[in-house]
Amino acid sequence: MMINGADELYCFRVLKNRVFYISESNMRLASNIGRDNLVSLGTCVGKFTKSGKFHLTIHCLDYLSQYAKHKVWVKPSSEMTFLYGNNIPKSGVGRMTDDTPQYAGVVIYNMSDVPLGFGVAAQSTAHVKELDPTANVVLHQCDVGEYLRFEDEMFN
Repeated sequence: MMINGADELYCFRVLKNRVFYISESNMRLASNIGRDNLVSLGTCVGKFTKSGKFHLTIHCLDYLSQYAKHKVWVKPSSEMTFLYGNNIPKSGVGRMTDDTPQYAGVVIYNMSDVPLGFGVAAQSTAHVKELDPTANVVLHQCDVGEYLRFEDEMFN
């Protein structure tokens, strides 16, 4: 679905340890620019660390939210703490999709269905009901607050 867009074909390209999502027509145009002079192309969806692991970046949130299978809606009282980079406790969860397994990737929304970030489900949906209010339900991975917190490091 992501590769075949509605209007044209898209592809993933690696440039300086970063993975970009770009239309093929823009990729052809970018091929006229030398790799040393090219800073970015398309949307950066992730990067490879020095140890070879792949980390998703906040820039891919729009694409993840379209295809997310597991979702968590956070209460207004816990929105800001999540946007500051903290985990979400049970008391901060407004809703959660049914049958979310433990350690599954989840997209975090506010109660108005605006995507805020993504993380990992610390507990399954069935187990969340038995937890105390301070137990972590979602482990933070990335949020839209990173645009402000790490703006200097975004493209280094």
